[in-house]
Amino acid sequence: MLRFLFTLAVTAMILHAAETPVYVVLWFDTEDYIMPAADDAALRLATDLSKAGVRATFKVVGEKARVLETRGREDVIHALAAHDIGYHSNFHSIQPAPAVYLREAGWLDGAAEFERRESPGVADIRRIFGMTPSCYGQPGSSWGPQSYRALLRMGVPVYLDEGNHVSLDEQPFWFGGMLHVFGMGRFLIRPSIDDESLLPAAFAKFDQAAAELRKRGGGVISTYYHPTEFVATEFWDAVNFAKGASRPRSEWKMPRPRTAEASERAYRLLMRYVEHAKSRPGVQFVTARELMHIYEPQPKPATREAIAEHMRARLTYLATPSGSLSAAEMLQTLLGMEPREIEGPLARRASTYKGPDLNGDLLETAKTDVRAFIGANRRLPSEVWTGSTYLSIGDFASLLAGGRAGGRGSGAIEAEKHIAFDATKTFSWAIHPDGFSAPNLLELARLQAWTIKPAVLKKR
Repeated sequence: MLRFLFTLAVTAMILHAAETPVYVVLWFDTEDYIMPAADDAALRLATDLSKAGVRATFKVVGEKARVLETRGREDVIHALAAHDIGYHSNFHSIQPAPAVYLREAGWLDGAAEFERRESPGVADIRRIFGMTPSCYGQPGSSWGPQSYRALLRMGVPVYLDEGNHVSLDEQPFWFGGMLHVFGMGRFLIRPSIDDESLLPAAFAKFDQAAAELRKRGGGVISTYYHPTEFVATEFWDAVNFAKGASRPRSEWKMPRPRTAEASERAYRLLMRYVEHAKSRPGVQFVTARELMHIYEPQPKPATREAIAEHMRARLTYLATPSGSLSAAEMLQTLLGMEPREIEGPLARRASTYKGPDLNGDLLETAKTDVRAFIGANRRLPSEVWTGSTYLSIGDFASLLAGGRAGGRGSGAIEAEKHIAFDATKTFSWAIHPDGFSAPNLLELARLQAWTIKPAVLKKR
């Protein structure tokens, strides 16, 4: 009898685990356009995974796609296209890298410059692989928030990469109108492809992460590699473009190759990890493109009263059992608007209004003006005019929620805590110039913190 009850309990646990999805996003930064062996590595990875019934996301550099075409590697193109294709910048490490050319730009001119430089790469990906890229991820740590506005214009809805520029609870989130798998912390699992003895510890880490996500009701584990890692012992760009160097193509050097035995070991260890993940209850491999169908895309309604109570205490996102709302979406609700995805303000303003709390005609005039601004520009204003003076957008939100005007100082909001503050360490990358720092990019991201909110899985 006890054995029977134990069997029932175990069966119930397995069924519950199967009903609670844990999604694994396996992605490859497909970037090395110098070493021909990296083409073969991408082909091998795509083929092995297809045989295993697993679809990955190959984020392809524009120049890599063009080189595959020039080399006549239709076999590689077709094998990768059977998976999912993302975008990994036009030239990756040839200067100026994205953060370098975006560093001094504002929100609007930076987005225009990103689109000018990167849209040819997106167009070539679309032409060569027959699909619009599902996602984007920056080369190295060369990240800039202006890319979001441009990527959405180019039809790219997902930001898939890793870094600490922005993060939220180590799980997918919405920011700048894009679904992010970024800053995944302990849910980023990347087993060694060099040392087989480390594999059991990696499996244990995976199982622990999956168990924690099941307790939460589901979530994502992120795993990434580069095809070049399977055939080279050093990165192609580090040997050619380190510290901001520019080198003509005639002087490009090949990275040191792996031995055939080391390459085979790398492929074998990756596939052992894949098979282990597949064997876990409730675990599914998904692509970046599929993520858009797994997470709720639209804001869930909340009562004006609940929103006002929340925003009187905290200017940050609101997570509810049925979904989540960004601070920008809640502000629209308080204005009597249908909440939609909009951008944050362009600049930080401290309130100059010194009078008593706004009321009556003056408040209604301000509300009408903000509604018109949002409707015309699809973003929040930096300031809300009160005659010849103005309120910061943060003070205005607090006032609408029933709080007092004034008192927010710099206009900072709580949601900004999800953005990094170390402008040097955050952008550390072997390809950036020595001492590279980009405080302006982090400040622009903090202004966009009005748009951040957790991503919520659709009910199954």
